[in-house]
Amino acid sequence: MRVPSAAPPAAAAGPPVVWVDGRLHAGGGAVVDALDHGMTTGDGVFETCKVVDGVPFALGLHLERLARSAAGLGLPAPDPARVREAVGAVLAERPLGRGRLRVTWTSGPGPLGSERHGGSTLVVAAAPAPAPAAAPSVVLVPWTRNERAATAGLKTTSYAENVVALRRALAAGAGEALLANTRGELCEGTGSNVVVQLRDDRGAPAPELVTPPLSSGCLAGVTRALLLRWASEEGLPLVERAIPVEALEDAAAVLLTSSLRDVQVQTALDGRPLATDGLPARAAELFARRAAEDVDPS
Repeated sequence: MRVPSAAPPAAAAGPPVVWVDGRLHAGGGAVVDALDHGMTTGDGVFETCKVVDGVPFALGLHLERLARSAAGLGLPAPDPARVREAVGAVLAERPLGRGRLRVTWTSGPGPLGSERHGGSTLVVAAAPAPAPAAAPSVVLVPWTRNERAATAGLKTTSYAENVVALRRALAAGAGEALLANTRGELCEGTGSNVVVQLRDDRGAPAPELVTPPLSSGCLAGVTRALLLRWASEEGLPLVERAIPVEALEDAAAVLLTSSLRDVQVQTALDGRPLATDGLPARAAELFARRAAEDVDPS
């Protein structure tokens, strides 16, 4: 699928447009049951897509992962056709030049405890997204991901630990926090996957990029998966391998992958300057080019 040649104009900043269970709330202020389990226990899953010129990127892949996350929580998957209908209604109401689209699926209203009543709630929202940082940087934070947790690898609405870690990063002047897992391996960011260029035995940048495997406990990011696929197709050296977190101390380069960042080369780690040319720049260029060629890769 090619990017449409006629694009809607970019929207001005304003409140999100929200669709909840069949009803559109164009000015925000949408109503979700106060006892919805997505709010009281974090019992839900979600996906975030980049919107470019009114078109959500890789929506099909995001809906596939939404279904996998729902299955991981023991929830039925939402109807993809219904989600796409809601997405269309939201984006028709609020054309976006650069935006963020979020699809949230919860177990619906429930008791004030962990048991469920067996319902569901579907929320789709869209709003303008900020431009990427001019000089993005990351910090390593002291908290860990539990790669053996019941929700490891699932994109759930239980996001409090990400909020805390990101707050630490922002306070340090960085834009993202990196977390290790309980085995002392690099895992992921609070809302991103991570790719690293390490150094060889002579201290030179290694001739490959490395990203933690899914066994590290990281989320199976859509952007990460596309980068791995496209790198393989075009001969860019990118491999999955466990990375001891101490290897970050002298890493040559760090890249973050996520729906809104795409492939973002970082300029500093814990205040130490990083390389931004060579393989990191090639990876970012490759992703930007291939993503522009197909807005809904399968």
